[in-house]
Amino acid sequence: MADNTIHEDELEVHDPKRTAAGVTGVRVSLQRSLSHMGLRTTARTLLKLNQADGFDCMSCAWPDPDPENRHTAEFCENGAKAVAEEATKERADPAFFARHSIADLSAHDEYWLGQQGRITHPMVKRPGGTHYEEIGWEEALRLIGDQLNSLASPDEAIFYTSGRASNEAAFLYQLFIRAYGTNNMPDCSNMCHESSGTALTESIGIGKGSVSLRDIYDAECIVIAGQNPGTNHPRMLSALEIAKRRGAKIIAINPLREAGLVNFRNPQKPRGVVGKGTDIADLHLPIKINGDLALFQAIGSLLLEWDAVDHEFVDRHTHGFEAWAEHVRAVDWDVVESATGLTRAQITEAAELIRASDATIYCWAMGLTQHRNAVATIREVANLALARGDIGKRGAGLCPVRGHSNVQGDRTMGIWERVPDHFLDALQAEFGFDPPREHGLDTVDAIRALRDGKATFFMGLGGNFVQAAPDTEVTAKALSSAAMTVQVSTKLNRSHLECGDTALILPTMGRTEKLVTAAGEQFVTVEDSMSAVHASRGVLPPVSPHVRSEVTIIAGLAEATVGRRHGIDWSAMAIDHNLIRHHISRVVPGCESYTHNVDRPGGFVLPHPPRDSRTFDTKSGKAEFVPSPIELLHVPDGHLVLQTLRSHDQFNTTIYGLSDRYRGIEDGRRVVFVHPDDIAAQGFADGDLVDLVSRWDGDDVKRVAKRFRIVSYDTPRGSAAAYYPETNPLVPLDSTATGSNQPTSKSVMVRLEPHPTQDEANAGAAQDDVGADDSHKTDRQPRHLS
Repeated sequence: MADNTIHEDELEVHDPKRTAAGVTGVRVSLQRSLSHMGLRTTARTLLKLNQADGFDCMSCAWPDPDPENRHTAEFCENGAKAVAEEATKERADPAFFARHSIADLSAHDEYWLGQQGRITHPMVKRPGGTHYEEIGWEEALRLIGDQLNSLASPDEAIFYTSGRASNEAAFLYQLFIRAYGTNNMPDCSNMCHESSGTALTESIGIGKGSVSLRDIYDAECIVIAGQNPGTNHPRMLSALEIAKRRGAKIIAINPLREAGLVNFRNPQKPRGVVGKGTDIADLHLPIKINGDLALFQAIGSLLLEWDAVDHEFVDRHTHGFEAWAEHVRAVDWDVVESATGLTRAQITEAAELIRASDATIYCWAMGLTQHRNAVATIREVANLALARGDIGKRGAGLCPVRGHSNVQGDRTMGIWERVPDHFLDALQAEFGFDPPREHGLDTVDAIRALRDGKATFFMGLGGNFVQAAPDTEVTAKALSSAAMTVQVSTKLNRSHLECGDTALILPTMGRTEKLVTAAGEQFVTVEDSMSAVHASRGVLPPVSPHVRSEVTIIAGLAEATVGRRHGIDWSAMAIDHNLIRHHISRVVPGCESYTHNVDRPGGFVLPHPPRDSRTFDTKSGKAEFVPSPIELLHVPDGHLVLQTLRSHDQFNTTIYGLSDRYRGIEDGRRVVFVHPDDIAAQGFADGDLVDLVSRWDGDDVKRVAKRFRIVSYDTPRGSAAAYYPETNPLVPLDSTATGSNQPTSKSVMVRLEPHPTQDEANAGAAQDDVGADDSHKTDRQPRHLS
């Protein structure tokens, strides 16, 4: 086996302040596309990416402009990378699996696994087997159906969904699962924006954002908190550029000064290519990790002091204002400054920008949602918007920016362990069976159930559950303890290797590929972050005659498990997706005339009562102000607060490459960004190798992620940052957000320990800590050249 390790002297660290977002990405993405796909496939795919007659990008959920305003190249660097990964010429065929045992594959890192190409045949690992081997589709589906029907209770089965699944696949999947008899439907929302949905439902009566792309253009002020658009939603920078040209002020609230919010050089514009680009953020607040709740309350206190409140909106449309006002008027500025690491002058400057704006949009992502107090923090964002009347107003509103391409659509289609009764009532009326009413398991509770033997079957519709979930060692052992695991996948990942006694890989088609059935060419639909639903049509032939669409796989599985028990014709829906859409139109609120509406160029926008008519589906019938106490993080002596984040060369758990151009990192990922004064205070130097050891008061487990290189970085004192999934082993399974049960991946208490020398490592090899991460043995180790 080839040694794929990159040693520590091979990492190059550049000055990220010299890096502007935009133009360089064009060259990088085109080089990547040509290398992976070749010239012809590159042209066929990229020119149809995010076009009204093409396919939707699989890399993020940022909305598309109106069809008449789209560029010929309507994609970003990371979107092009995602297409190149899916349409790659490389193949992981049965011969590949015959050459590589599961143990052999497990010794490779995530990047290597992802580079082995598209899976071409259904594969099975039988009990006691060391390799995956080819299996026919009918036998595979029969094995799964027999296993599911042998369980003592349907609740022993877990059905996970990633945000890549189409609306048609998601609707059919939840229908099959509920017809089978359970609501155990964890999904990636549980790990990314569950806190947003919980908070917004309480505050405005719907768990979705209230803005459109047009609102971004028209905003007078845009607050971007805990979000890095340059890496995670690059096309958002084009919208921010338009807003800036129209006079908007932009406030960036983030521990790190991210390059994409410093300067954007739009490759679509001449001045972006040859000019200086556009400076995006007018104000950057380098907030300490988890200081956002205190910051927003302090801003609210200032707005009240200045009487910068939309009293007409508050009186007509809200409830609970006086209790909130009393709470934030009493804010303790010493507590605020301690929690945020900001001065009163910095906070006042931000509040003044909001006061001067008649239309403010609040954007956020994982930097707000993955904390113990995440729900309270997002409610506080909503409180500010309500106080200023920034709901149901052009150029204003709440904007949770979702990272996976159809994660919002999946939830709309019923992928939720706690779906409301009115949805279940509609299912019963449409299909004639009474779906289970007891709430199912979310991601964290599903891992607990597998760990404790209460669940024995796991199916993943896309994604890489082992690497996406917290507490990696616990999650891997939980999955490996299952009697059967099933993964519907396009490419190889770690979840195929931490597998059950019987394990199946069902290869599926990607967004880029054209599906033709006996009823003719089919298309699917997706929903973006702003509730716009539109069609997606692949353009390439399937990678292999042995791959199937997600809809076809789910229908086949339903036939093998449920059969015609409820009189549902599963195979007919696989052949003609319009049949699924007709059912959607009668079950899913807001989807009336669904078949007609999604066939229009650009699709349609789902109703959103707070945005459309300033009506709120809450107990009071009004938008709710909800006060929350400021809770300071207790950081033990000698510890830092670590946030996990993406590099610029990845999408979720998919690693495109080993560089992070915007942060100055080349050829490595095992780095930890730390303030220079914290490095010195802990007795280390820039470039030292350390192990990251996390501490959580809820248990006495020592969690370790080994062999990280310290990188001196401009981040607040006491804060640190490192890439996931390498740091997911440090996130305790039971450390979750109050109210949403979302893992706290942005509030991890860690200390830095010197990485042992080889002699020390050999001496301690037989005494590994419980929960310790040993992926350093095979993962690429970065090296510092500068």
